[in-house]
Amino acid sequence: MVSIFLRSLAFNVLFYFVLVALIIIAIPTLAMPLPALLTVAGWWARSSIFLMRVVCNIRVEFRGVEKIPKGPLIVASKHQSMWETFALLPCFEQPIFIVKRELTWIPVFGLFLIKARMISVDRGAGARALKDMTRRAAAAVRSGRQLVIFPEGTRTPVGAPPRYKPGVAQVYVGSGVNCLPVALNSGLFWPRRTFRRYPGTLVVEFLDLLPPGLPRDQFLARAREVIEDATNRIVEAGRVEQAQLFGRVNSPASAKG
Repeated sequence: MVSIFLRSLAFNVLFYFVLVALIIIAIPTLAMPLPALLTVAGWWARSSIFLMRVVCNIRVEFRGVEKIPKGPLIVASKHQSMWETFALLPCFEQPIFIVKRELTWIPVFGLFLIKARMISVDRGAGARALKDMTRRAAAAVRSGRQLVIFPEGTRTPVGAPPRYKPGVAQVYVGSGVNCLPVALNSGLFWPRRTFRRYPGTLVVEFLDLLPPGLPRDQFLARAREVIEDATNRIVEAGRVEQAQLFGRVNSPASAKG
């Protein structure tokens, strides 16, 4: 696995070098219309995908992109990695994310989040913060933006039991728009809490739309069902691919958690 270590090291150095360079390039966009900033953010996503392929031998495959509608939308995505917090940006016209309030305190980067009107939330403030977040998120969606939300609230390791939170259902009810479920297997290739990047095919799959108007509990159960079923399918395919690449003993996919 020496090559994986060296490739991962090289990737991380290049990834953060490009990120810093793009932050500098993006500074003038603070005084420009929002599309300018979103364009540079898209460069960040595309550059990471390019580096993953040429440095780490990770191919990224987006499936079902034809299912992405125009206009206001809720995008309910599985969350296994840092990767999808920026890599989904180019898929949508005016994406917006829910972010931890502390991220807006980061010099310069925090200004970009504020400029992009990302929805910051104080996770320690309890029910009142959740209510305010859902109100602002629903209003942003109704204004025509595409809200990318992670129903589990945080990254979960591959194979961990899913714990879907009610926030996504509250935004869905409050906004009255379609919801696009998203499954992925990014945790196999860009795992949590390690700098190692493992080769294979990272798959993002956009699933069939959930129409507006479903009862809250029915929506949440349906979203969880379709996301988890598709995620389990593409994770298993990713495990098989990694087992073929490395052998079952040494493969990162051999660890079910």
